[in-house]
Amino acid sequence: MADVIKSGNLDLLSGKVAVLGYGSQGHAHALNLADSGVDVAVGLRKGSSSWAAAEEAGLAVGTVAEVVQNAQLVAMLVPDGSQAALWREEVQPNVPADAALLFAHGFAIHYGLIEPPAGHDVIMVAPKGPGHIVRRLFEEGYGTPALVAVAQDASGNARELALAYATGIGAARAGIIETNFKNETETDLFGEQAVLCGGASQLVQLGFETLVEAGYPPELAYYECLHELKLIVDLIYEGGIERMHYSISDTAEYGSHSVGPKVIDDHVRENMRAVIKRIQDGEFAREWIAEMEKGAPSLVEARKKLADTEIEKVGKRLRALQNREVEEPRGVG
Repeated sequence: MADVIKSGNLDLLSGKVAVLGYGSQGHAHALNLADSGVDVAVGLRKGSSSWAAAEEAGLAVGTVAEVVQNAQLVAMLVPDGSQAALWREEVQPNVPADAALLFAHGFAIHYGLIEPPAGHDVIMVAPKGPGHIVRRLFEEGYGTPALVAVAQDASGNARELALAYATGIGAARAGIIETNFKNETETDLFGEQAVLCGGASQLVQLGFETLVEAGYPPELAYYECLHELKLIVDLIYEGGIERMHYSISDTAEYGSHSVGPKVIDDHVRENMRAVIKRIQDGEFAREWIAEMEKGAPSLVEARKKLADTEIEKVGKRLRALQNREVEEPRGVG
């Protein structure tokens, strides 16, 4: 059983923290650290659409090459596909030889895309939530749990520095758990692919399509298989699966126990075992790295195909009736 850590020494972040990227995680980390009293500078490419937003938030902004100079710690918060080139072309030639390097996900280090010289601490602080949640909970006085790990301890103080950073973004308020780059990377990829993103979205789509094929209106299928999912997940988040079962009707609970295992059966378990094996042996990483090197054409095509599905079209229409505004899908990287 992993210990949960609830504190870190913020005073260890006594120098400049260069946050590279101002996307989902980047903006949350930069703003939370600044609110915690840390000296933060945001590094972006020239012409970045995020430049003005970061400046309007009161943050110091410069190019990556500029902000990493004289930095105590550099947080690599750009997408996985951009990290290796950014490190090679802009960070490594300009960063101090003893600066700490921090990642919010272990992919680039675990799969060898970046191999920092021995003088750098290499640490990870991985919040268990998207950036807008990390920021919102911080502003509300709460925090998002985070995993911390050390891949390289050049200073002898890398663990404490990771805990200080985690505290600065608010993670200590919710709890920090120590792990390693391998375990974080592999469990994160599995969770995304098999359950949280890939598995859940496929379950929703197939459920929707099954009801429509059976002759039911797509609006009803959308509400039953997608809209209400958030309500159920919120109950699970608040108190586990038992809490969810306690809160729903007896009819729904009985159906959950008796029918759920017939839908998500041992064939699904075997598929999940194949997924984790591909992650562990590096097959998925090799596939994704090759895809990124080509400009991610398969990902672009998958986005177009999803946008053209009936469930997405019905959902946009129904959400508009509820006056719900959502962010436009982002491009690759």
